[in-house]
Amino acid sequence: MSDREIDLQLVERVREGDKRAYGLLVEKYRRKLLRLLSRMVRDPDEIEDIAQETFIKAYRALPQFRGDAAFYTWLYRIAVNTAKNYLSARGRGMQTVSDQALNDEDEPDERLMAQDLGTPESELLSKQVAYAVNEAVEALPEELREAITLREIEGMSYEEIAEAMACPIGTVRSRIFRAREAIAAKLRPILGTSEDRRW
Repeated sequence: MSDREIDLQLVERVREGDKRAYGLLVEKYRRKLLRLLSRMVRDPDEIEDIAQETFIKAYRALPQFRGDAAFYTWLYRIAVNTAKNYLSARGRGMQTVSDQALNDEDEPDERLMAQDLGTPESELLSKQVAYAVNEAVEALPEELREAITLREIEGMSYEEIAEAMACPIGTVRSRIFRAREAIAAKLRPILGTSEDRRW
């Protein structure tokens, strides 16, 4: 039985009054949802609040869940909208990748840096590449930034991204292609690659 089928069975059990089944869905997706929200919000307490609000909204909206999309895709949409509303109510925008990539010492996050080969030159190149990628992603229009983040960071398939962003799969492919082209253009001067090569 696939994950999607298991989720649909759990949703049916919740609709029949089994609250423990919803607890299983929360347990299954809590860490993934927190990781997603940490890409949008910096404060850990706010992340927890938004995650809790997302699960409450999802529980209340379960009667409207038709199963056309995977449960996590549906939950993802609720989480992003909840985060946007939460931050807009506090007069703040969503955090970009470059905001996340800088820690207190203004050093790139290790997850976003190229592999460190140990030499000062490779460390400098790694930092330059990380900053260039982050700048390029930050400069992208929101729909391109969201598509490339879902693909490259969340690891979602094109079909899942299309469901999450409520657009045709061709649009997703186009957005990801355009995002990759913009990132490649920013990396070419650093990596010394020609116009006809992406990386």
